[in-house]
Amino acid sequence: MGTPKEKKSELRTARYDSELMVEAYQFQGVMQAFPNHFHEHYVIGFIERGRRTLTVRGQCLLTAPGDLLLFNPGENHACEAYHNQPLDYRCINIDPDVMAKAAREIFGSQAQPAFTQAVVFHSDLIGDLRELHAMILRAEGGVQKEERFFFLLEQILRDYAAAGELEEVTELRAEVRAVCDYLTAHASEQISLDALSDIAGLSKYHLLRAFTRETGITPYRYLETIRIDHAKTLLRQGVSPAEVALSAGFSDQSHFTNAFKRFIGLTPGLYRHVFVEKRDEDKGESNET
Repeated sequence: MGTPKEKKSELRTARYDSELMVEAYQFQGVMQAFPNHFHEHYVIGFIERGRRTLTVRGQCLLTAPGDLLLFNPGENHACEAYHNQPLDYRCINIDPDVMAKAAREIFGSQAQPAFTQAVVFHSDLIGDLRELHAMILRAEGGVQKEERFFFLLEQILRDYAAAGELEEVTELRAEVRAVCDYLTAHASEQISLDALSDIAGLSKYHLLRAFTRETGITPYRYLETIRIDHAKTLLRQGVSPAEVALSAGFSDQSHFTNAFKRFIGLTPGLYRHVFVEKRDEDKGESNET
């Protein structure tokens, strides 16, 4: 039921809910700092204990217990402990297609929501989110869980989201967009700054400046993020971490493991365990029927 403890002093656990098609994470007693990165999914999270310094949307914010965190797909963010306070954090990750389908069911129109603020301080919705998160970790099923999911999501989207495509406020310049597209298409390959410079038609220095200024992240960090997202897909399919490291473009399994934990907070093996365990449970239920 979820992933096992990683250390006695901390808990890192996750579960995939096949009914809602979302992931639920819990980090308890964690001191780890998370570098500037982004995800391809939405994140709806809250802090139970501990304060964190969060960098997002060009701001440095001090978050605290009771704060609601809302990240859009592709939105850069980073955080670290404030005065060495251990973190107790819970979140639900929602794929963009799942979010779009839910928004269509709730509002009756085709739209891709975009959260208009990243932090809601002292949110009244934490209690409902905490209960939904707990139901997912307990592997509960049925109407009550789905009911909570849709009612909570409706409230969050009505209060803190706008309908529309998730686009940059200012369209990326063509040279930077070309580099992003190339990094995405060739993420599993070894990529040189010379090649990126040629694609952009800029000197290496000016490419680094332009890319970082417009995306908020360096080309290498962008590449790492794309590789991690690809690795997550393969791990969910049950591919071994060693094979995933090679397929996703990491130099070796150690490098892959360190990068994965730095971005996701779980080791690749623990993350894979969530989905292998879920498939085994589903098979067992199928055999019983």
